[in-house]
Parts: sequence; C-alpha cells; structure tokens
Amino acid sequence: MTDRLVIFDTTLRDGEQSPGASMTREEKVRIARQLERMRVDVIEAGFAAASNGDFEAVRAVAEAVQDSTVCSLARANENDIRRAGEAITPAKSGRIHTFIATSPIHMEKKLRMAPDQVVEQAVRAIGWARAYTDDVEFSAEDAGRSEVDFLCRVFERVIAAGAKTINVPDTVGYNTPEQFAELIRSLIARVPNADKVVWSVHCHNDLGLAVANSLAAVMAGARQVECTVNGLGERAGNASMEEVVMAVRTRGDLFPVHTRIDTTQIVPASKLVSQITGYPVQPNKAIVGANAFAHESGIHQDGVLKHRETYEIMRAEDVGWTANRLTLGKLSGRNAFRARLQEIGIGIESEEQLNAAFARFKELADKKQEIFDEDLHALMSDETVTPEDEHFKLVASRVHSETGEAPQAALTLNIAGKEHRTESTGSGPVDASFRAIEKVAQSDAQLLLYSVNAITTGTDAQGEVTVRLAKGSRVVNGQGADTDIIVASAKAYLNALNKLHTNTLRVDPQGETP
Repeated sequence: MTDRLVIFDTTLRDGEQSPGASMTREEKVRIARQLERMRVDVIEAGFAAASNGDFEAVRAVAEAVQDSTVCSLARANENDIRRAGEAITPAKSGRIHTFIATSPIHMEKKLRMAPDQVVEQAVRAIGWARAYTDDVEFSAEDAGRSEVDFLCRVFERVIAAGAKTINVPDTVGYNTPEQFAELIRSLIARVPNADKVVWSVHCHNDLGLAVANSLAAVMAGARQVECTVNGLGERAGNASMEEVVMAVRTRGDLFPVHTRIDTTQIVPASKLVSQITGYPVQPNKAIVGANAFAHESGIHQDGVLKHRETYEIMRAEDVGWTANRLTLGKLSGRNAFRARLQEIGIGIESEEQLNAAFARFKELADKKQEIFDEDLHALMSDETVTPEDEHFKLVASRVHSETGEAPQAALTLNIAGKEHRTESTGSGPVDASFRAIEKVAQSDAQLLLYSVNAITTGTDAQGEVTVRLAKGSRVVNGQGADTDIIVASAKAYLNALNKLHTNTLRVDPQGETP
C-alpha cells in the first residue's frame, strides 16, 4: 500500500512570474484544461488580488475546470482573501492558498512585524478564507530559513484555526535535500495535530536542488508537492512537475507514494506551456527535452536495439512522446478540423472563432502539405488574440535580401484600424523588418531575446519565433508562427508590442510569494 501524493501545479501562478511569461485569460484556460486532462490534483490559477485581469483569469479557470481543484493565492490580508474567495466561487472544488513570511529577515526587513503579530495575522487569514471554502492552505514564506520553533508555533495555530494543508516553502532555494528532509520530519513530529493535515512543499531551484529537495521531503512525510510544467518560475524556476511525477513512478520501489497523473499528457503539456510562454525547453531537459530519449553513442544504440531497458529507465510513449501525427490536409473539412482540435484539447467557443480558425487552417494547408498537431497548436495560439488586444497587425510584407546589398523590408501595418506603409534597411531581413515596424510604432522598447524554433520537421515546417521586449519595468514575450520565418518574426514583434500597448498592468508579486 502506498499513499497518494497530491500534485499541486502552480504553472499559472508562480510560473507566470518568469520575466515575460504573463499569460492572457484565454491562454490560462487552455493550459488549465491540459492540466486537468493530465489529472493534476490542484491547479493554482493565479493571484486574484494582483489585478482585475488576474481575477478574471482565475475565475475563468474556475468556470472551465471540473475535475481538478482550482486555487487562488492570497497574502494574509482581508482584501486579498476576499478577492481570492470571489474568484474561485464558480469552481466545483475551490481552494484558497494564503501565506505570510516567517523567517527573521523577512519579518524584520519586509513585513516590519513582530513574530507575535505574524502569528495572529496568519490565524486571522485562515478565518477569512474559511468564509469561502473549507479547503484552505497556509504557507510560511521562506520557511527554509525560518526558526523551527517559530514554525511549529505558527503551524499549530493555523491548524487549530482550520487550515487543511500546511505548505513549507524553500522560497529562495537555499536548502539541501538532507537538511530539508530533516525540517519536514521535525515539523511533522513536533506540531500538534500534524496528522490532521496534508504536509506540502514548494521548492525553488536556485541551487538546482528543487526536485531533489521535494523528493527528500516526500520521503520525510510530505504528501503534496508544488511544482510547475518545465520547471517554469521566477529566477531559476520551481521543482519540475514532470521530473517529480516520473521519479515517483519510475522508482516505485523507493517512494511510498503514487500519483493519479496521466503521464502520457506530460509532453503535450510541456509543448503547450513552452509555446504560450515563449520559454523553450532545452534539448537535454529530463523527461520533456528533445534528446531525453535520444541515443547518439553507438554502444548505447546497440544496447537499446537489443533490449530497451539497457539504457532507458522509462518508455518514451509513457510520457507522451510519439511521432508527429499527421492529422489534416488541404482537403479536410470543417468537422474534421473541429474534431481534431477537440482531441488535442483546444476548445472552440463560437462559430465565429471556428470560421476564422478554419480560414487560417486552409491558408496554412496551401503552403504546407502535411499539417501536424503542433501546427494546430501554433495556429490556434494566434486565434486567442482578441481584436481589442490587436492594436498592431501585419497586413503585408515584402523583404529583399541580396549578397553584398543591405537587406530591405517594406511592410504594411494596420495600427488602430488605419493602414501604414513603412520600410527600412537592416543588417539582415529580420533586423530590417523590426526597424521598419519601429519607424511607425515608436515604442522605444528594448529587444532582449529573439529565438526561432521549427514547430515540426521538414523544410516546409512552420517557424515559431519568440521575441522578448522590455520597456520600463515591463517585460513581455511575443510569439509568431509562419512557414516564412521573416513573416513569423514580424508577427512575434507585433504580438509583443500589442502586449506592451495594453493598459492592464499586472501587479508583479515577485519576492512576495512562496
């Protein structure tokens, strides 16, 4: 007999704190549906009090998800908790996750509160949250650098107040596995009524130990792990969900726990999150990297051919790696298109959206003979852009590049409903296109990142471009896909400009969360 390990996914909240990774409401819903398909236990949909946009996104996820618990983060103050409670109201199963810092440095330098005040505020927060749901989680921010005696005191009081899950975050990634396991073991042994709650951990990866610390905590008695798809998150990221899940599954002889995760949905989730956030997955990333199941060495290849388990401890298909599946072509009809979108987890909300998406699909089919699932994901990512968000739009592009001559780009843009023609030269066709755009956009944004990935194989593959722009304190990612890489680049740049142009400013909770 093994215990159930609760998988708490915070891709939509902590993952969103990666610079430029903020997601729209529609993008959060798409990822949430994939997480639900993967049978994640708890989906932390956002920080409802951060902004009206975050509130609406949490509420939209709560309305869309049926099988997973939907959670909102809240600081230990009444306003945050009220907003979180209102946001999760539509959820079939809702949770409020409230937190307050408990380390000496955080209490003194950030909160400017005495320890007694922190304890009382934590208890009040549980009371406010229980007015909305019985499923209340409490986190002691920076628990990894907190005094154990004080943690015991805080946890005893919040358990008595009604908290059902106690989360012990290694907020700054400071702990080592042996040290962190001893902390968890000590807390479970010393805190009264410890057996009445689920003990949870939330580890950051500053020293590259987030997964190791999380698994050490599981061996010490933790029964919930907070993690993200692809290890996304602020600074060096969070514990990687796919690594935690597959470690527990692969080493069932060692870990006394099991999860309910459908592991075949891991790779699709990884690709979707990477595409939406613009954060590519490194090829040698465990489980979901392109090389995770590749064998270059002749000795390894020979061994795998003779018997797979000589060099593979997991099956690629068990985590969702399959050959690119040919799905549709230029002769495919509307019903086949709609059915395939539903099969890969993309919902169509209206006939108008379906018509627009189908028209784009036909355009792509004329350029590209074979269309795969990855192409559909890229195509539909463009469809999630609402007209009110599309201040800048590419109408036409003409680029000339010749050896020995300066590349030239001539673009027609629609800006706020009015067409503008612009042209420029540059060091290359992409540079010329960006300079042409800036002539009329005049954003004064700084280009931080430009990256290109092929969505599928073949010379007719769509190129997916990510552009990261910074202006003032704002950092945004823009994505664009097209069989013409120059067009994809222009789309990505304009997509980033549209995000900078929106007036909805998200309160940045970095440094304020577990």
